[in-house]
Amino acid sequence: MATESDFVCDIFIIGGGINGCGVARDAAGRGLSVTLCEQGDLAQATSSASTKLFHGGLRYLEHYEFRLVREALIERERLLQMMPHISWPLRFVLPHHQGLRPSWFLRLGLFIYDHLGGRKLLPGTRAIKLDQDPVGKPLKDIFNLAFEYSDCWVDDARLVVLNAQDAAALGADIRVRTQFLSAVRQDGIWLVSLEDVRSGERYELRARCLVNASGPWVDEVISQKLHSKAPASIRLVRGSHVVVPKLFEHDKAYIFQNTDGRIIFAIPYQNDFTLIGTTDEEHQAGPDSTECSEDEKAYLCASISEYFEEPVQTSDVVWHYSGVRPLYDDGASSASQTTREYVLHVEDVDNDLPLLNIFGGKITTYRKLAEAALKKLHKYLPEMGKAWTAGAPLPGGNFNLSQFHGRVSGVRTSYPFIDERWATRLVRGYGTQVSEILGDAKSVDDLGQNFGSDLTEAELRWLIRKEWARTAEDVLWRRTKIGLVATEDDQKKLEKWMLTQNTEYEHAN
Repeated sequence: MATESDFVCDIFIIGGGINGCGVARDAAGRGLSVTLCEQGDLAQATSSASTKLFHGGLRYLEHYEFRLVREALIERERLLQMMPHISWPLRFVLPHHQGLRPSWFLRLGLFIYDHLGGRKLLPGTRAIKLDQDPVGKPLKDIFNLAFEYSDCWVDDARLVVLNAQDAAALGADIRVRTQFLSAVRQDGIWLVSLEDVRSGERYELRARCLVNASGPWVDEVISQKLHSKAPASIRLVRGSHVVVPKLFEHDKAYIFQNTDGRIIFAIPYQNDFTLIGTTDEEHQAGPDSTECSEDEKAYLCASISEYFEEPVQTSDVVWHYSGVRPLYDDGASSASQTTREYVLHVEDVDNDLPLLNIFGGKITTYRKLAEAALKKLHKYLPEMGKAWTAGAPLPGGNFNLSQFHGRVSGVRTSYPFIDERWATRLVRGYGTQVSEILGDAKSVDDLGQNFGSDLTEAELRWLIRKEWARTAEDVLWRRTKIGLVATEDDQKKLEKWMLTQNTEYEHAN
């Protein structure tokens, strides 16, 4: 097996999910040389299968996880300012259900939620009489009282890609479709063996530190690829979601209490749909086999139907997805009670050649996790710079939240052939980078072939060149959510075009 070169990177990262890409960005920005490998696409697994929220985790208060909730609440507003294109404030309506948590209990929890994290940007909780407010219209008339509070929406898959994009701009080497085979400490260095998934080529490179950010595969990487004993274990918990046609006209979300003690969200999604989730099921099949079961679909639809006047049937589901959360196993009796805290464990040899394993975590605290990971590695890499990511915008996010609609208007002024909906989608995805994608186009024809839903060649070339998109699935379900509305013919056209373009791209590189 050939060694790629004599170059030794400071940190080699296994896994292209939110934790891996977050660590890569932070480390590259501190002046460290970084290489990251991902066996599939960025955010292909757990990191694109969340409920797509930056939130403190209201229900975690019941399990007394005050430190985790406080950290997440503080991060929530910080992240909102870093990425005003892919994240925005969202108001949640929590109806009081007679026979479940009493209203005083909900008031107390929301009071703590409002004040625990030093909320500054987001409005606080208020009580609502559902028979007098539009948010009560789609609900059964047995619900009279509700509480409205704030959290934030985020496009989870784009969050991962933008962290990777910024890491690359800072010098990191991001390698998708690259399988991690093994790593051994040899001659005072980590010797890492990799395989290009597409070509089958195997090669080696060298690194000073190894970071295992493989999420649900963390145990497997430790035992089967590194031939070591895991210092901790994870609990695989499956979270499934369904998407149905829009259930209500307003722009607020609902959070419903279930009789089993869990909660379910109903969230406005991609203009014309409602996202419903999530489940918490013990997952025994392994991380490579993840599917929303028929029982989970039925559970989600039945839970929502307890509240909405018009019942939701499983036949209404237009899309579903499922992800396996790699939660740190704290011995909790049920999946829903398992901690969302992250645990970082470093193993080394004579204070050298560290292996940092990441267990657990949640999307809202990914940036803090990355900072904590670099703090753990500081003694091995003392030359690294200081922490810097707090407040540093992600690519395309260098504007204020209040300027979003102005950005959309600016796109329409510069490109008058683009309508409001199209311009909004572009700014939501790319922020201030839209002009780099559209260039000096004077008409729709200047953007090349249209693949439906205003997805053009110009955007696709950007996704290939700047965001590592390699397949139609990467584009339709992670870089965008156009898969929800794309026709079968448009999908086939896109698949054929992507295959041709990526073949040319790989030959050129």
